Amino acid sequence: MRIGDVQIERPVILAPMEDVTDRSFRRICKKFGADIVYSEFVSAEALRRGVEKSVQKMLFDEEERPAVIQIFGNSEEAMSEAAVIAASSRPDYLDINFGCPAKKVAGKGAGAALLREPEKMARIAAAVVRAVSIPVTVKTRIGWDRESINILDIVPRLEDAGIQAIAVHGRTRSEMYKGTADWNWIARVKEQARVPVIANGDIWSPPDAKAMFDQTGADGIMIGRGAIGNPFIFRQVKELLQTGSVATHVDFRDRIAVAIEHLTLSVENKGEKYGTLEMRRHYATYLKGLPRVSRVRDKLVRENNWKHVIEILRNYEIECERYAREGKIRAYAEYLNDHSKRLVLK
Repeated sequence: MRIGDVQIERPVILAPMEDVTDRSFRRICKKFGADIVYSEFVSAEALRRGVEKSVQKMLFDEEERPAVIQIFGNSEEAMSEAAVIAASSRPDYLDINFGCPAKKVAGKGAGAALLREPEKMARIAAAVVRAVSIPVTVKTRIGWDRESINILDIVPRLEDAGIQAIAVHGRTRSEMYKGTADWNWIARVKEQARVPVIANGDIWSPPDAKAMFDQTGADGIMIGRGAIGNPFIFRQVKELLQTGSVATHVDFRDRIAVAIEHLTLSVENKGEKYGTLEMRRHYATYLKGLPRVSRVRDKLVRENNWKHVIEILRNYEIECERYAREGKIRAYAEYLNDHSKRLVLK
């Protein structure tokens, strides 16, 4: 797959996720093999006003490259102006969010709301392409609802607007994250598209990733919720694709070690207060399925001193060593099976 100067065979990509794919998590995922990483989505209006929190979302470390900034908005003027600001941060390419189903985005006429206005979607895409010299891509869904699936009409409009790749999540906006992503529509997009197609939706395990490539013929795949608390999935997917088997097996030691590394990076990037607070949302997924974990989580989310958080995690690791000797910790395969689609982004 080629987008501008980025050329990677069958890339495994970290999807953009609000309050998840910050610098710390991107670095963790990159370490475990993510080929391309995306920022959290950034509001065009916030960039125009110079809102510091939005500006911070565009900061990348060189080791994260190829790295992508994703922006969203509902007007040509705002999006083209925001694109210029985002491009100044030197991402490898720029992505437009035409797929976010959240009310705070779609309810304001941006994100997935534009699926109901294909002509406006194309005009916004064209305005962004004209505004910057770097490649522009799009991430979207298959339609607003099951009665108005229009992705096959939208794709050629976006191609004519100049986008260089399209990522498709196999759900409609009305489905949010419920039910099962429809990979058949992604396959139909791939059959028609003139630009690379990136497949997204319900990749929870290495076999899912292989099945997505096989069933859709996509040029790349994008993993979102399946990577939360499980950044190891990138390495495992690539092992399966390259060798036919997964060599990397993960236990509680690996999960606790990465949770500590993630916390350390979070504090490094956001300071002790916010770095510690914002990590609280991650402990449940890093420690999911381990014995007596609820009481440990209670301690973790109440503790404000990040060094004390590390102590709690290390003490819990010692506790888990005992559980392992007693046979009370399930095998990784069992954990993976339980890492189900019930996980929902807040």
